[in-house]
Amino acid sequence: MGWLPFYRHCWAGISGSIEKDDPSPYSAALRELREETTLTSPGSLEFIRTGKPYSFVDEDLNREWTIHPFGFRLKTEAEGGQGEKGLQIDWEHEGWQWHDPAHVSDTKEFGGVPHIADSLRRVWFEKVLGDGPGAILAEGLDRLKNDHESGARQLAGEALSILRNVVAALDRDEPAEIWWANVRIAAWHIWKNGRESMGAAIMNVLLGALRSIEETMRQHEEHPDSVHSLKWRDSVVESLERLISLRATNSAGVVSAAFLDYLQSAFSAKSGTNAPLSILTLSESSTIAQCLQLVAQKADLPIDLRILESRPLYEGVSLAGSVAQAWAALDGEQRDVAKFKITIYTDASAAIAAEGVDIVLIGADRIASSGAVSNKTGSLPAVLSAKHVSPSAKTVVLGESEKVAPPGDPREHVVEDNDPMQLVRAWEAGQNGERVRSAATGLSAAVGRGLDRHQAGGLDGVAVQIRNVFFEWVPPDLIDVYVTEFGVWRLEDIAKHSENLGAEEQRLFKDL
Repeated sequence: MGWLPFYRHCWAGISGSIEKDDPSPYSAALRELREETTLTSPGSLEFIRTGKPYSFVDEDLNREWTIHPFGFRLKTEAEGGQGEKGLQIDWEHEGWQWHDPAHVSDTKEFGGVPHIADSLRRVWFEKVLGDGPGAILAEGLDRLKNDHESGARQLAGEALSILRNVVAALDRDEPAEIWWANVRIAAWHIWKNGRESMGAAIMNVLLGALRSIEETMRQHEEHPDSVHSLKWRDSVVESLERLISLRATNSAGVVSAAFLDYLQSAFSAKSGTNAPLSILTLSESSTIAQCLQLVAQKADLPIDLRILESRPLYEGVSLAGSVAQAWAALDGEQRDVAKFKITIYTDASAAIAAEGVDIVLIGADRIASSGAVSNKTGSLPAVLSAKHVSPSAKTVVLGESEKVAPPGDPREHVVEDNDPMQLVRAWEAGQNGERVRSAATGLSAAVGRGLDRHQAGGLDGVAVQIRNVFFEWVPPDLIDVYVTEFGVWRLEDIAKHSENLGAEEQRLFKDL
């Protein structure tokens, strides 16, 4: 409960203004949490969801407010937090209490700030969707968040399945207008609160699903008495199931063919020579894996494939294994040992791996309207290394058009900072020396202390942060070619596609 001038003695969530030096609304929320409660993330808090921003005018104050809702969970002591003991309110508040989200309301009796329930329901979607569909959506979001094996295309397919399950569970007796709003609310949360780092592909497939649902609803409105119309919500579920089946078709194969065409055109001078085509890549993209397998089989020149190991999950090692297995599976006539060579490098030796390469090949988890590409961390060092040691090398981005995001500043996109223990486990491995293993144990014990807690031990009182960032941006001026299922795209093609997506996003989500 706060006593600041605008809303004295009213219940409110932790809130404040976005300052000029706050990089994003989310960063401002973390700062306000720290200032008003001393709680920090990830030390004492786990971020769970963001809510759709909205604005309203308080007529009494003649003031417009724009709200960016975020939801966090207080960690217990067993999880490394301090629980309620770590919560210390500052001078802006008179006191605090826990409230059941279902009982928070925008009424005088509850005594909250204006629209407090509206802000809550934008994060706590269970209040709107109901317990059953809400639980299905929450479980689905957890699957997306914790899946660090699948690529963007696979996660987009999973997102479509989650939407199908939520839609099937929604109350069929709801008026069509409310039902349709709930479907779009679910889709928005799948997009924003699953894996936003791969949100472009997820958003693209969800927009297509929503357009399909709109078409079914339109047929219902045009023929309200038909047998089909009376079961139109069943038809919606069936249409989503058809879309899920269509996802099984291999668009990566079309991208692979387009990439092979590009190679044969751009590097035709190498044909008929013994000079290999040298390709440097990293991480594991199903699209890249399939492209490399096709190139190994069809290219009429030797291939020198260099792969960075891609810590901490070593997806580059997995990519090398899958490509090698596909090559080994070819019959003897197709498999010429001298034609295809794979070399795995450590991430730290990107400059060595880039020496003399013709192509730096990267995937795309997201392509911004500017042409900037978000891909696995290590992509930018690989590109920069190649530009330095092999200035003639081409940076080629492979990815379906669904990886393109709507217009927006790439700096505002969520930075996915993952479990530091993924790094620590490698440091503590038995092949390392005792000094490294001992240091890893001490450092990992100190992670998250800072303002949250101090523990006894050799690093008592030391605040240590281990960053495990999975994705980074490669600016468009470092990229030479974008290859999609439509062939080679230019920056103008990406910008136009992004603009169209932005218009659809606004049309379908603006009024929620």
